Amino acid sequence: MESSDTFVIVGAGLAGAKAAQTLREEGFAGRVILLGAEPERPYERPPLSKGLLLGTTGWLDAYVHDPGWYAANDVELRTATRVTAVDRDLRQVVLDTGERLGYDKLLLTTGSTPRRLDVPGADLDGVRYLRTLDDSAEISTALVGGARVVVIGAGWIGLEVAAAARQYGAAVTVVETADLPLQRVLGNEVARVFADLHRGHDVTFHFGVGVQEMRGAGRVSSVLLTDGTELPADTVVVGVGIQPDTKLAEAAGLKVDNGIVTDARLRTSDPHIYAAGDVANAHHPLLDRQLRVEHWANALNGGPAAARSMLGQQVEYDRLPYFFSDQYDLGMEYSGWVDPRGYDRVVFRGDPAVVGGRAPEFLAFWVSDGRVLAGMNANVWDVTDQIQALVRAGHRGRAVDLDRLADPQVPLGDLLS
Repeated sequence: MESSDTFVIVGAGLAGAKAAQTLREEGFAGRVILLGAEPERPYERPPLSKGLLLGTTGWLDAYVHDPGWYAANDVELRTATRVTAVDRDLRQVVLDTGERLGYDKLLLTTGSTPRRLDVPGADLDGVRYLRTLDDSAEISTALVGGARVVVIGAGWIGLEVAAAARQYGAAVTVVETADLPLQRVLGNEVARVFADLHRGHDVTFHFGVGVQEMRGAGRVSSVLLTDGTELPADTVVVGVGIQPDTKLAEAAGLKVDNGIVTDARLRTSDPHIYAAGDVANAHHPLLDRQLRVEHWANALNGGPAAARSMLGQQVEYDRLPYFFSDQYDLGMEYSGWVDPRGYDRVVFRGDPAVVGGRAPEFLAFWVSDGRVLAGMNANVWDVTDQIQALVRAGHRGRAVDLDRLADPQVPLGDLLS
């Protein structure tokens, strides 16, 4: 790369910030411009539904870098700056001010946006979505003892908000169209653990129903479900998934299919443009499929991988999908990928039963023909590397003895020896 080259990064979240950091660490001496639509400098999103919501983490802990890091590393950070277009012919990005910035390489880390609930009353005051620091602050002020909180969607965000609300003493009801929380991600066997955990903390579930209407005079006061049930509500938090922010890529004519399509080097259909993080639908060489991953670890690792690829290094981004969650006294980590219908059994190591509202300690493995395709550790720590080794071996076709897999006396590392 020439010292006169300009690399532009659109999207000042974790992936973009880590990409800028990696460019400098790898010795890139050219111009680095990091553009973010939010007024804040780059920050991490997991604390929004965890520590920040509970008040156990301060705002400063969420930021990726100290305020002075960007100037000290000659990274031009422009916050509150929207990019309205990418001119591929001229290799320029167009800002909302009309300014044009030229690039030699462009990285799109535009992330994702919450899916909106399209029902009458969805725009009432008190209906919240959780995606930004301001969102987290607004929701946290509403989570008080005695408040009636209705959570729409029993995914990770919905359940973490529900857990935080209960810890503040709010009355919590969760509405979910599926039959169990996290069913599409974890399958019935492990989803039941989370249902039992929340019921043990007096969360009420309404499964198999949707929302017909939000009611209230200016501010939400109730939620009408599709089965006719009306739930009183002081605050409604909607967590019905996110969608990749591909507007710029689509308008620029890049290949888009459930995200910006890239190869394993995170290169898009334009050789000068790369994508990483939530927005990238990248080819995963181990899984041999296109995969879009919406979790923190993908932004943390994908941004640096894209930066190295932009520098011409031989990158093959093959990180296993990984995510974590904290709910009440349950902390968990999940590694791997498996289609909801792509496993024939779940093997438990330890008892997953929730007793007296207390979270269990166990491992769970999603298995097909003896091959471990994904694994989760719940309140069992320092086993992620071993679980990921089993998952990698499983996706390469190697089976393990399932009786030994379930036996806590057998070290995980011995299963592949």
